[in-house]
Amino acid sequence: MITKKHPSKTALSFFSLLYLKIFFFEMGMAKNSTSIIPVNVGVVLDLDNDLDGKIGLSCINMSLSDFYDTHGDYKTRLVLITRDSKHDVAGAAAAALDLIKNVEVQAIIGPTTSKQANFVIELGEKAQVAVISFSASSPSLTSVRSPFFFRATQNDSTQVKAISALVQAFGWREAVPIYIDNEYGEGVIPYLTDALQAVDARVPYRSVISPSATDDQIVSELYKLMTMQTRVFIVHMFPSLGSRVFAKAKEIGMVSEGYVWIMTDGLTAAFSSSPNASVTSTMQGTLGVKPYVPRTKDLETFRILWKRKFQQDNPDIVDAELNIFGLWAYDAATALALAVEKAGTANLGFQKANDSSNSSTDLATLGVSLNGPNLVQALSNITFKGLTGDYLFDNGQLQSSAFQIINVNGNGGREIGFWTSTKGIVKTLNSANNMTASSGSNSDLSTIIWPGDTTSVPKGWEIPTNGKKLRIGVPVKNGFSEFVKVTRDPSSNTKTVTGYSIDVFDSVVKALPYALPYEYIPFAKPDGETAGTYNDLIYQVYLKNFDAVVGDTTIVFNRSQYVDFTLPYTESGVSMIVPIVDSNSKNAWVFLRPLTWDLWVTSFCFFIFIGFVIWVLEHRINEDFRGPALHQAGTSFWFSFSTMVFAQREIVVSNLSRAVVIIWCFVVLILTQSYTASLTSLLTVQQLRPTVTDVHELIKKGAYVGYQEGSFVLGILLDLGFDESKLIVYNSTEQCDDFLSKGSGNGGIAAAFDEVPYMRLFLSNYCSKYAMIDPTFKTDGFGFAFPKGSPLVPDVSRAVLNMTEGDKMKEIENAWFGNQSNCPDSSTSVTSNSLSLKSFWGLFLIAGVASLLALIIFVFMFVYKERKMSRLLNSRISIRNKVGNFFRIFIQRDLKSHTFRKCGLNDSKGTSLPSMGPSASSVQTTYFPGDGDQSSTELVDYRPDRQTSQEVVINIDQLTNPYQERLAAFEVEHDHN
Repeated sequence: MITKKHPSKTALSFFSLLYLKIFFFEMGMAKNSTSIIPVNVGVVLDLDNDLDGKIGLSCINMSLSDFYDTHGDYKTRLVLITRDSKHDVAGAAAAALDLIKNVEVQAIIGPTTSKQANFVIELGEKAQVAVISFSASSPSLTSVRSPFFFRATQNDSTQVKAISALVQAFGWREAVPIYIDNEYGEGVIPYLTDALQAVDARVPYRSVISPSATDDQIVSELYKLMTMQTRVFIVHMFPSLGSRVFAKAKEIGMVSEGYVWIMTDGLTAAFSSSPNASVTSTMQGTLGVKPYVPRTKDLETFRILWKRKFQQDNPDIVDAELNIFGLWAYDAATALALAVEKAGTANLGFQKANDSSNSSTDLATLGVSLNGPNLVQALSNITFKGLTGDYLFDNGQLQSSAFQIINVNGNGGREIGFWTSTKGIVKTLNSANNMTASSGSNSDLSTIIWPGDTTSVPKGWEIPTNGKKLRIGVPVKNGFSEFVKVTRDPSSNTKTVTGYSIDVFDSVVKALPYALPYEYIPFAKPDGETAGTYNDLIYQVYLKNFDAVVGDTTIVFNRSQYVDFTLPYTESGVSMIVPIVDSNSKNAWVFLRPLTWDLWVTSFCFFIFIGFVIWVLEHRINEDFRGPALHQAGTSFWFSFSTMVFAQREIVVSNLSRAVVIIWCFVVLILTQSYTASLTSLLTVQQLRPTVTDVHELIKKGAYVGYQEGSFVLGILLDLGFDESKLIVYNSTEQCDDFLSKGSGNGGIAAAFDEVPYMRLFLSNYCSKYAMIDPTFKTDGFGFAFPKGSPLVPDVSRAVLNMTEGDKMKEIENAWFGNQSNCPDSSTSVTSNSLSLKSFWGLFLIAGVASLLALIIFVFMFVYKERKMSRLLNSRISIRNKVGNFFRIFIQRDLKSHTFRKCGLNDSKGTSLPSMGPSASSVQTTYFPGDGDQSSTELVDYRPDRQTSQEVVINIDQLTNPYQERLAAFEVEHDHN
């Protein structure tokens, strides 16, 4: 049998269990609620008809709800007290004052604008209440330097480097900012200008548009921009005004090919987060930068939840999109909740102000938050991962993030790259290719579709659309008209400008890839005379009286401070022209001029030395070099000097002599040939030399020198030390020739100083009379002058470079200056034909070394051959006597030589002499005094033809007796035949 339960009992037990759960849950909640401490936080935003304010407030509420859902154990709960600032600075200040004084809030989130924030920050610092703004981005707030102010948004100044990097990447030289006329717009302009100048980009004009400007006023300002050359515009204003500006720019054709529009983060974030087809259609092809927010799963989930919640709370607002300010508001509320919990709740009260002064103002009775310093300290140390990425404050400023670069196409923005403070412009983030800094070029970006639906990069400037021609200033001068000449037609009162510089500029403009209308305007007074110097003409470009200067204008430093020059189209430098004279005197002693004195002396000494060497090597074995001393000396020197004409009759028999003579004859051959060539040149060729070769010589002598009228060369001459009274001005090549012909001191000049192009022109007419002397003072040549930062300079410079490398420039030079190849180069005639020792010291070195080597070899051979005689000499005989004995042997014939053994002796005429047999000589005994009547033997030559003979008598007993001092006796017999 089965027992059945009663249904009423089952229901009773279920409800009893449910009741117990509810009871215990409520008891737990009651217990937990008693430990939660509410903390008042004020919110001051523009909520009246302001979408951003409502989005911010919605995100703050959702942030606290999400935060406490995940941090239920926290003891503090932020209680928001909201005030509407009503788009007014006073309204924001009144709301903040009410919250601090009456509600005693611990912190304030807001206000919306930077202008409102200024006063609210002052109130917060006075009451020590933290102020956190997620939308006040003006750099001007940085100067406040209040420890109670936290900017939970990016400073507008952080984006200017990203914008300047774009300008640099595409090579644009100028950019015009278009900004709103309020604190938000003006705050970033100084930083933007500095950033552009850092990349060599100018800001020629600033376009300021009032927040309340009408459409007609906007169009008028845009038309003004159309009349300028610059086509790069940077727009920084509120989205409401920005949409109107782009709409009008689109109407008048400024969002078309050739134009560049760059939006700052305020506009970029607004239009990319909530695209409107009617708005984005007016800004197709524009670029924009905005803070980069990583796309995470949490962020996408929050977007969906926020959109649902916002539409529930604001059913009258359709298609609202979450923007970057809403994300910053969300993270700011989270940071404040974390900081309040961390700071504690020990001192949440306010210390009342001392009102003994009975002041009636609210500021005088404003209390001071006791927990304010602790909360500021906690906020400064907060770090967490928010919806916008890593979240932390650095000196009250939210850490800077990367910037995303977008290109507006279709109905939204397309990501084309990023910019970071460390890597610059990159195509992607967190890529292995981005470990190092980028090249900073536009190749680091994805393909960009520019205004006009083109992918061709705009050059950033255009010729003004109002048809205005460039006003080109040209100098007016009397002389050197080959460069620039202004001709006036009296009948029509028109002026024609011609010249080398004019033709060069005309050719350069034709080579540009676009049309450039211009007109030449002479820099002259009404009477046709010049209106000033070249410096004055250049300065007119700086004053915007001329758009450029074309002529023979030299590129110098002081002028480059006011204008930008193109690359030079002529030679550079300042040189000196002096008269030249024939240096050949054609006198009786001209034959000495081919060689310098040191070469003459060296050659003479070597002739003597070679003669001596030949005598040493030949006199013992060659009868041609024997005889009396004077005869031997004469023969030796005759032999040496006769090698000059190779007329020597004596025959050398020693191999050492032959080697020396061969080398010496080679040296003599080189010397004589060089001498002959130099002397021929001196006697037949005109030798031109300058009258002056040194600038300092002119200064020392106080000579008169000349320079061209109006030239900057005057400053160079004065710097060199010339007396101004010694400087004479000329204004034409004819006048310069006249002054140089007269000479210094006769109403003329000793030298003329001018730039190389003028000197080349002068020499083309007078090359036979004058020469250009180095050194040349360095300058950069002639160039065309344009205003500072002009975008025409790079294009014109490239065209000039292309012309100078081709044949066109040569054609223009020949047309104006003629063919200068017929004129010899003056530098070739200003030379010396005297030959110096520097050119021949190598030959003399070889001859000298060979001669010395031959002498050394001969000495060693001689000593070695006569070594037996040295053994016979007593060791006690003095060195002097030994040397004398060797010398007596040295001056005798070497009878053992093959020249005597082979064919006997011949005199100088070739006659055979008697042979040296036993009958020709006899042995004779000679007694030395004091030798104990010891005899010694001596060989005596009795040949009748002998002119000089020597006898060496050696006492054999004396050499062998160790106990008795012996003196060697030397007898010299002279046989006179």
